Amino acid sequence: MERFSLQTVKKLLNGRTLPVLGLGTYRVAREAVRASLDRGYRLIDTASCYDNEEEVGQEVKKSGIPREEIFVVTKVSRRQHTQLTPHLSLDMDYVDLYLMHSPEGGKVLETWDTMIQLKEQGLTRQMTIGVANFNASHLKHLKEARPGHVPVVNQIEIHPFLAWDECVSYCEEEGIAVMAYSPLTKGRKLRDPSLCKIAEKYGKTAAQVMIRWSLQRGFICIPKSSSGERIAENANIFDFDISDQDMKILNGLDEHLITDWPGIMNTPWEP
Repeated sequence: MERFSLQTVKKLLNGRTLPVLGLGTYRVAREAVRASLDRGYRLIDTASCYDNEEEVGQEVKKSGIPREEIFVVTKVSRRQHTQLTPHLSLDMDYVDLYLMHSPEGGKVLETWDTMIQLKEQGLTRQMTIGVANFNASHLKHLKEARPGHVPVVNQIEIHPFLAWDECVSYCEEEGIAVMAYSPLTKGRKLRDPSLCKIAEKYGKTAAQVMIRWSLQRGFICIPKSSSGERIAENANIFDFDISDQDMKILNGLDEHLITDWPGIMNTPWEP
């Protein structure tokens, strides 16, 4: 397998790089983390509300892979706000990327200020912090309030059936990397006729085409799976390119299909 995790990376706003493909760990067991690391993954995404940070940290340590080669992402939930100790939850000296899980619940600026302090203290490696589930308006408000500290990543649900064009365009303008969660629509669109026709053309699965679409759009992609076989399959997407014509077809499938956390992107701004 190509060592995509170390060779295929995306440059972030502050000059750091992240692997473009990783494992999402919401409601998956530690065995999935182990399987992904064994199969070459080097980006693992978790969150305080997933209740598995400790297990993720243990599997990273047990893997025998040098810590600096693994990019650990975690998120602070709206219930925690300024009680931010990601490295302790993971039993690590630092995390690589720390995200505010959503704009919901208020205290956004207070939380962001605390994250900036953690970054300056070195608890997030090379000062990498970002947000999740922020729409373009949220990001604009945050920039206006804290112009010197632009998020390096915005993690949102995105796939061919959920485009978020305005948010993506704003992120591209500001140099904010988009990280795609639930990129496989939780399986709801894996039998879509247009998608399956393209998958057949390339000799790939519908899931592989959606992941490849995400990468060709310039997103970091974190599909989740508990199956070692599927984890390996999801990584087998670096040996083909989707043509411009087929990308246009996939881009035209948008139907604003939200499969995870409905309404979160429309949360009113409460600084």
